[in-house]
Amino acid sequence: MPRVAMVIQRYYPHVGGAEIQVQQLAPRLKAHSFEVCVITRHEPGLSHFEMVEGIPVYRLPSFGPKEMAAVLFTGSAVLQLGRLRPDLVHAHEILSPASAAVLSKRLHGHPVVVKLLRGGFLGDVYKLKRRPFGSQRLRGLSREVDAFVVISREIEGELAQQGIPAKKRIIIPNGVDTERFTPVSELQKIQIRTELRLPLKALIVVYLGRLVEEKHTDYLFKVWNDVRLAIPDAHLVIVGSGPEESRLKELSMAGVLFVGQSSDTVRYLQAADLFVLPSSTEGLSGSLLEAMSTGIPVLATSVGGTPDVIQHGLNGYLIPSDNLNRLKQGLQTLLSDNDLRMRLGSNARLRILADYSLDQVAERLATLYHRLLEPR
Repeated sequence: MPRVAMVIQRYYPHVGGAEIQVQQLAPRLKAHSFEVCVITRHEPGLSHFEMVEGIPVYRLPSFGPKEMAAVLFTGSAVLQLGRLRPDLVHAHEILSPASAAVLSKRLHGHPVVVKLLRGGFLGDVYKLKRRPFGSQRLRGLSREVDAFVVISREIEGELAQQGIPAKKRIIIPNGVDTERFTPVSELQKIQIRTELRLPLKALIVVYLGRLVEEKHTDYLFKVWNDVRLAIPDAHLVIVGSGPEESRLKELSMAGVLFVGQSSDTVRYLQAADLFVLPSSTEGLSGSLLEAMSTGIPVLATSVGGTPDVIQHGLNGYLIPSDNLNRLKQGLQTLLSDNDLRMRLGSNARLRILADYSLDQVAERLATLYHRLLEPR
């Protein structure tokens, strides 16, 4: 059984988008006859080794100033890969994980896959090019990496601009658990709202994600009073936490509910009438895919991988980023038109089933792994 080592900056119990993807894909890759382990940074309070849902997780030293921590983790990962001797290394991010994977390849000859997590001004290519010797490192990765997994056309375009050959740019999007994130009936929705103590007859808009600056959750507060004037029974539910949480709570107003971090996000999506994501930059939002899989309409900015999955007016509603007027108009349009919401939500579910289920993503990865391993 071929062995695959996943190298990622952070892992369970951290619950970012990349971490959740690895956690959900690892057991599915086992079903494709791959033996998977995870190599990540050690964090205080966690063990250096444990089994997480049947997957070995190795947590390696990473402390001190940022640059020193990166070097320490990269070196430790190379040593750990030497002990494990995987048949293939899959690095999640183009910085330290990719460096460790390439250094290990030079020593042991295994193929390397690197997944880029985000494009745009906060993306992987942007960050690497602004590091010391970033352009040289990017050229080295272009030579050494066997395949770059990209989750959006935006990222593929960035790699093309850097001279990465087309044969190495493999589009495999993030996936969603379509059996867990599934639509519910109106009766079930009312029951879920009752259990979550949400207003039963309101029109509920849910934001689900990290509360960080680039998500522009504050834009929702800037337009919410106007939305409520047009749609008096509209309620905004904020699910998540982050460095912007305190500031956002100071902006809070009537018809807004902060839930905080939740381990059961599917129920908030199933209880909602609309999902909103006003980000200025994205990779391919897991929350957006989950909302679409749940069969609720999505209002999102046309950034990152979002326009790859959403066709405006067919299976979602796209607006430009940083445009408060379009955000307000979009919210009012969707909240005032039940038939439109039903149509967009139904088509969203079909779009996810067609191309974005976790099982499909695992199968595409397994196919890529087999292709890279076949000559060996």
